[in-house]
Order: sequence, then C-alpha cells, then structure tokens
Amino acid sequence: MFRIATRFFQGRTRCWMAVTFIVAGAFMTDASAHHVVRRTAHPHVTLAAKRPVRRPAAKPLRAHRRSRVAKRRAAHARHVYARRRHRPRVAGPHLLARCGYSRRAVLRLHSHAAYVLDVRTGNALIAHHAHAVRPIASISKLMTALVARRTHRPLDGILRVTTRDRDTIKFTGSRLSVGSRLSRRDMYHIALMSSENRAASALSRDYPGGQPAFVAAMNAKARALGMSHTHFREPTGLSPHNVSTAADLARLVAAAARDPLIRRFSTDKSYIAHPGHGALLYVNSDPVIRFDHWPVVLQKTGFINEAGHGVVMRVLVGGRPETVVLLGSPTGRDTVLDAIRIHRWLTCSLT
Repeated sequence: MFRIATRFFQGRTRCWMAVTFIVAGAFMTDASAHHVVRRTAHPHVTLAAKRPVRRPAAKPLRAHRRSRVAKRRAAHARHVYARRRHRPRVAGPHLLARCGYSRRAVLRLHSHAAYVLDVRTGNALIAHHAHAVRPIASISKLMTALVARRTHRPLDGILRVTTRDRDTIKFTGSRLSVGSRLSRRDMYHIALMSSENRAASALSRDYPGGQPAFVAAMNAKARALGMSHTHFREPTGLSPHNVSTAADLARLVAAAARDPLIRRFSTDKSYIAHPGHGALLYVNSDPVIRFDHWPVVLQKTGFINEAGHGVVMRVLVGGRPETVVLLGSPTGRDTVLDAIRIHRWLTCSLT
C-alpha cells in the first residue's frame, strides 16, 4: 500500500512539473513577443525598459561653444587686419646697431632715465625708465618761464628781489642780493641760461595772485600738456617734490620750444646783468652749449641731491629736430658723456 501511494504521488509531482514547464514556456513566449512589439513600435527604447534615456554628452556642447568663440575671434582678427592694412604707415627713423646703438649700450648710460623722441614722427628712439617718476630739480624753470610768459607782462618792467625770494629749502646762496633790480627780460635770461633761483622766484611772485596762484597755474599747465605724472611744489626746482618723468618732460620741451624767447635765452652762452650794484657775468649751465658741440635749439639743466644731474634738450641732427631727456646722472660730467654718446648714435643713424 505504501509503494502504491508513493508511486501515485511521484506521478502526480511529475504531472505538476510538466504543467509548470508548459505554463512558463508560454509566458516567456508571450513576453518575448510583447518585447518585440515594443521594440518595433518604439525603436529608440533599449532592452531595459526602465533604463532612462541618455542625454547628449557635454563634450560636444563645449566643442560647439569653442567653435563659436573661435569664429568670433577670427572675425575680429580679420577686422583688425583690414584696418591695419588701410592705415597709412609712417616710415620713422631708428637707431642702428652699426652706429654703436644697442639695448646693452643704453643700459651702460650713466643716467637713470633716458628718453629720445623724434619730433617729426613722434617715435621714441630710446625709452629707458621713461615713465619713472623722480625729482627734476631746475628743469622746473622751463615750466616757470612758460607760465610767466602767459601773463604778457612787458619785458622792460622792473622786478625787485626781496627776502621772499631767498632759498628756504636748501638754504643756497645767490649772486642776486636782496634789493637787486632787474628787468623781466633779464630775469628770464638768467633763470633759463644760468638757472638763477631768485630770478625764477621773482617771476613767480609777479604773477596775478602771487606765488601760490603761480604754482597752481604750473600744475594746471602740466595737466593741459598731458603731463599726467608731473607735479610742482614751487617754481625754482629746489624742492624734491617737483617731480616728473622723462616722457612728460619731452612734452614740456615741445611746448617751451614754441616760444622764441625761451629758445634764445636758454641757449645763450653768456650774459652780463646789471642788478644795480655792478655787473654780473652769467654763463650757461650746460657745457654742451658753452663748448658749442652741436646745434641746440633749447636746453635746461637741473641738479639737487635727490634728483642727481639732468638735462633736457631739443637738438638738430641733420636738420631733423630730436628731443633728448636725461635724468639722474651721478655727476654733471656723466650727463655730458651720455648726451655726446646719444648724439653720436643719432648723427650716425639719421644722416
């Protein structure tokens, strides 16, 4: 009986297993057919129906942006190139290596700052520390003469030296004693040629509003000339707070060179003044002028301890006007040697 029951249940189990296999096979067939239908109806759906659709990668977008930026830059470059092609070119002069000029030769100059400007083209032939702000000493007197000339006072008018013209900054002396009387013409002459401090001070006091108004007019004139790094504290240059740059001083030279009186007085070799107590012989403070090395249209020297030795000049090289600015030499002789060397480069290169 036990064997009969066992065989019955074994047969029944096999029957259920067969039924199970049949049902499972039918289900898988139906699912496969359904999946085929979904793929046919929706070709973009992957095998995993629940997997999210992938978005386009970010790299192609960045590449697209780069291509747009590249196109804009290329268009801008073409525009700039077209403008440069149609821009008139000025053939400016330049210094030649065969004449001894080189960047290393400029570094061997004694002057802390050197600036050479070709006046006709506006090209800087030498620009060494040209925008360094430093004291300019008596080169300030070029601006003093320029501002004083704007008053159009008669040159024959008499000015008197007073105690207010004494140097209270460096406590230097002067050959013009208190009480000396000179014409405005003579004051201009010795202030520009020999850098007479009391003459420059007397001219500033003669300005409407006195010396404070005169110094304000000096700074206003500097701004009008585009001398953005220039400032004046007083009219003689004795103050180390009278500062400028070599490039700014080239603008001052250009403005002063338009005045024939400033040109003539600054380049005169000597002059005898009569201040009321005898005759005083004045000579030019620039050795280049005294020894007549080359044609100089305008010049002004300057020295105080804080500034060192300096000079500005408008020289003619083969009839071509050139502006030379030298600042911060240790000695006056070094300034002259630098000027001679630069003039040699100019003469060889431009003539």
